[in-house]
Amino acid sequence: MMGKPIVTVVGSLHMDFTVVTDRLPSPGETVIGKTFKMSPGGKGANQAVASSRLGAKVYMVGRVGRDYLGSLLVEALKKSGVETAFVIKDPSSYTGIALITVDPQGRNTIAVAPGADGALRKEDVERAMPIIAQSSALLLQLEVPIEVVTYAAEEARKRGIKVFLNPAPFKPLPEDLYRNIFALTPNEVEASALTGIEAKDEEKLGKMASKLLDLGTENVVITLGSKGAFLAHRKGSLLIPAYRVKPLDTTGAGDAFNAALAVAVAEGSSIEDAVRFANLVAACKVTKLGAQEGLPKRNEVEAFKGGLISP
Repeated sequence: MMGKPIVTVVGSLHMDFTVVTDRLPSPGETVIGKTFKMSPGGKGANQAVASSRLGAKVYMVGRVGRDYLGSLLVEALKKSGVETAFVIKDPSSYTGIALITVDPQGRNTIAVAPGADGALRKEDVERAMPIIAQSSALLLQLEVPIEVVTYAAEEARKRGIKVFLNPAPFKPLPEDLYRNIFALTPNEVEASALTGIEAKDEEKLGKMASKLLDLGTENVVITLGSKGAFLAHRKGSLLIPAYRVKPLDTTGAGDAFNAALAVAVAEGSSIEDAVRFANLVAACKVTKLGAQEGLPKRNEVEAFKGGLISP
């Protein structure tokens, strides 16, 4: 493929406040943290930065507040090479935040206050449509209003753009959204919520994927954490194993996976090879602290592949 693929991300921008603790607190319990870090995040911004670091030309469509945190988030995108002309500074809302607790195993709890993300409108997407129409991939998540996600997917599909939807945090999806999705990427919990089927084994994963395919999605990729990812499409299905690593922080791993999947497809990879690459990028990410700061660059991924891990 000649030149950098163009990827557009429509989604959220948050500031993450992360506390590392010996264990995750129970309800009503206070746990003393070891370290604290404030870092740029939000599923949309994370996917944009990850895509840029993996070699794509990336445009971000979203909203922040007209406040200090919003300015920091926009500058962080720019430093990672993301185009921010379509990130609106909303004077009527605050910038979204996420409060994150991480334990030594890399497990986390996250509470989000969406702020300006909830004010994203169809008109914001329409304004960016000339760029979306030039893109090889459109990345979407569910931290912005579902009607905006549905509109962006429909308009992109009309223009022949491949749409990647990570249905997180979980919301029920309108039926007409499925037919506009090139790749739907739920985790096991989200796939169960979308289908009403419990993911007990590979057979059940197949049934969940078949149900989602029947709704119109072209490819279903169910992410399974350390077990890898289950890929299904019209021609069949397969379980693609993960890479074995010692996780430091799993925050942002899903965003890294989705960005890598979209970039690989945009570069011309098959969906199977794209999932393998996405597994590799996610494995690289979880060895670093920070949802956005820990997202790997392309050369780091290639070095990681060169012998630091084994599939």
